[in-house]
Amino acid sequence: MRYKFVLYKKPMVPMSLVNHELEQVNRLLEDCSAVEITSWALQKAAHPVVSTSFGPNSAVLLHMVTAQMPQIPVIWVDSGYNTNPTYKFALALIERLNLNIKIYTPKSTTAFLNVKHSGIPEIETPAHQEFTEVVKLEPFNRALNELEPDIWITGIRAEETAFRQTLNIATAPSSGIIKIAPLFKWVAADIHDYIQQHNLPVEKNYFDPTKSFEGRECGLHTRL
Repeated sequence: MRYKFVLYKKPMVPMSLVNHELEQVNRLLEDCSAVEITSWALQKAAHPVVSTSFGPNSAVLLHMVTAQMPQIPVIWVDSGYNTNPTYKFALALIERLNLNIKIYTPKSTTAFLNVKHSGIPEIETPAHQEFTEVVKLEPFNRALNELEPDIWITGIRAEETAFRQTLNIATAPSSGIIKIAPLFKWVAADIHDYIQQHNLPVEKNYFDPTKSFEGRECGLHTRL
């Protein structure tokens, strides 16, 4: 039986109004620095959250956001398929930045899923879509339903995928939450400079089973 999850629901706002406001917000933030965008989002939000995968450069956004709001809830969906170095990286960063971490895990264990699918299913198949819903989308939706944020701060950047190039600093996905991406216009050199400036760690052994290769979307930013 296909796994089903309940999408996060917020009070309905006319999309024309949302789009109009987002256009204004993006014009306002277009020439702002990443730190200024972060500051604007945190000042506007009543219940902000920031998400992380503890991927290679996750320390950048977490450092930038928590420098301004130390106790902001940090959503981490632990799929159960992270590498040992990633778990060590996560633990070290949680301690260093004193993160208010909110960990969400799949309702099925990794062992069960490995038996059910004979490992990680092949991408672009119904089995892999179901797998993605179980290990990432359902836990993240559960986080949104429990934390009820109005602004979701994310580390996505335009240069990462073709889909992300169609987005902007501020978007309003189907979840109804305003998504703010302070690093949206940053390139790899900007990330490197920030890491060097603040002596931040980098996790080079990261693996996302819902993407399988760099540049592929898992659905978190295309469906939520």
